[in-house]
Amino acid sequence: MTYRETEVAIIGGGAAGIAAGRRLRDAGIDCLIIEARPRLGGRAFTADDPSGFPVDLGCGWLHSADRNPWVALVEADGFTVDKTAPPWSRPSLPGVFKPGEQNEFNEAMGAFFERLSAAVANGKDMPASDVLEPGNRWNNLITAVGTYISGTELQNMSALDFEQYDDTEINWRVKEGYGTAIAAHVNDVPVLFDCPVTRIDHSGKRIRIVTAKGDIVADKVIITLPTNVLAERADFFAPALPEKTRAASRLPLGLADKLFLHLDRAEEFEPGGRLFGNIDRSGTGTYHMRPFGRPLIECFYAGQCAHDLEAGGERAFFNFAVEELSSHLGSDFGKRVTPSLVHRWAKDPYAQGSYSYAVPGAADERAVLAGPVDQRLFFAGEACSAHDFSTAHGAYLTGIAAADAAIAARKA
Repeated sequence: MTYRETEVAIIGGGAAGIAAGRRLRDAGIDCLIIEARPRLGGRAFTADDPSGFPVDLGCGWLHSADRNPWVALVEADGFTVDKTAPPWSRPSLPGVFKPGEQNEFNEAMGAFFERLSAAVANGKDMPASDVLEPGNRWNNLITAVGTYISGTELQNMSALDFEQYDDTEINWRVKEGYGTAIAAHVNDVPVLFDCPVTRIDHSGKRIRIVTAKGDIVADKVIITLPTNVLAERADFFAPALPEKTRAASRLPLGLADKLFLHLDRAEEFEPGGRLFGNIDRSGTGTYHMRPFGRPLIECFYAGQCAHDLEAGGERAFFNFAVEELSSHLGSDFGKRVTPSLVHRWAKDPYAQGSYSYAVPGAADERAVLAGPVDQRLFFAGEACSAHDFSTAHGAYLTGIAAADAAIAARKA
């Protein structure tokens, strides 16, 4: 049964899908966003904690904010951009990480990035861990920071891809929530919610999209699904597109999860302070005290540490946070915090992770994933971005590019 027809169907209502939908709608082209969830935003997800504070459980930072298109868009839509310096740009809390040690670590981290740049300057690829300095005291913490950036440990990721990420190191936030702002940008683009797509049949003159709510027929389709979702189903496309499935499998999603804690007597801490849970191991959290001045702690876990915590359930996140925070702030500190919200992204069936990284040798797969098929199937999403992957602005720019390509093909 055909549910409806549209000229351009957009699979996925995250940042890329919303960008594509707005571009097409503004050009007067009939389009439809097909979204598996009951909400928009995808991996951009703002929720209200029990006290009413909006918290970003998915992407939360306007990275490269001085050139990030979302800055102007969210401000035009009436949201507030906070330009406070990010916590990782500040020294750790006094007494937690000695100033001399912090300087040593910062120097070791800078030297690691310099070695990585030099190692791939000729285009050669390798695991990013290959450029760690043997025996360096800070290797575990450098690896931990690598997981925060890419969602996986250094040994799993392409050094060349890591180097190709373009970061201006200007990072701002949206006070009302990045996820809320991204979702609101859809404006009047039509959306079909709670509608997972199970197959895209492009064998005929028109493309048939098989969904939970019946078939949808379109002339062109823009696919913005996360790579882990694309990689798990070789039969998602009919005829099959093995080069897309392979590219997606070589650009898997790393994992980064956030836990928010309510903090009693929060005024003891300056807003924006931070600390590492453990400076001597890679499986540790980083803690942002009082984001936006609120009585909260934003706890961040990534890589294998996040996978292990997800396996233990939501309570495992809280117990781990209390253990790490209490080791620095006193054995009674656990009595001052209560769990608020956490979202387990690897367990989320429509994401299966947080943001993409390339396995060693796969840096070129981003271009493969992004390439159109027969000028009818177009691909977008952060994993399709050559230099802004893992970000909402990378997703946005690829969504615009896919929409423009679809418009150009329409005119051909």
